[in-house]
Amino acid sequence: MSFVAKAALAAVLTLGAGAGGVAYMNSGADTEVTKDGTLALTIKSTNGTHAFTVESAKTLDAQARGLMFRTDLKPNGGMLFWPYPPAGGAPVVANFWMKNTPSSLDIIYIRADGTIARIAENTVPFSETPIPSGEPVGAVLELMGGRAAELGIAEGDLVTWDKAK
Repeated sequence: MSFVAKAALAAVLTLGAGAGGVAYMNSGADTEVTKDGTLALTIKSTNGTHAFTVESAKTLDAQARGLMFRTDLKPNGGMLFWPYPPAGGAPVVANFWMKNTPSSLDIIYIRADGTIARIAENTVPFSETPIPSGEPVGAVLELMGGRAAELGIAEGDLVTWDKAK
């Protein structure tokens, strides 16, 4: 599915990654890593809390591959790109694309404080057009296309997961 081109990500890491960690607001009390390596994640919206079980993409290779070629997405599944960038450091502007991605996605860009900065809804499969975050972000979440609107997830909502896992 969508991914960040390795060359672009390498450039971001070279130019945008600074020393030190990214501060996130999360107690971790409502999240856990499951036996199969997926991560429990929640989004708190005005209409309630929405639970997901997502795959974790922590390395440069995992983030470059993302959900490419995948057609097995579940309504409450997805992939979390965290830390973003994978080397850590300060949040950076992200650009994702849909090359080699057969299914539409909602790409949710998450600020360092855990709030949603931007939602790119129903992205176009196989498109090579960059989809920018619009501002520096510390994580990116990919969900099945249309899921954010279906659940009423909006910019400003809070995304939490256990950052220690």
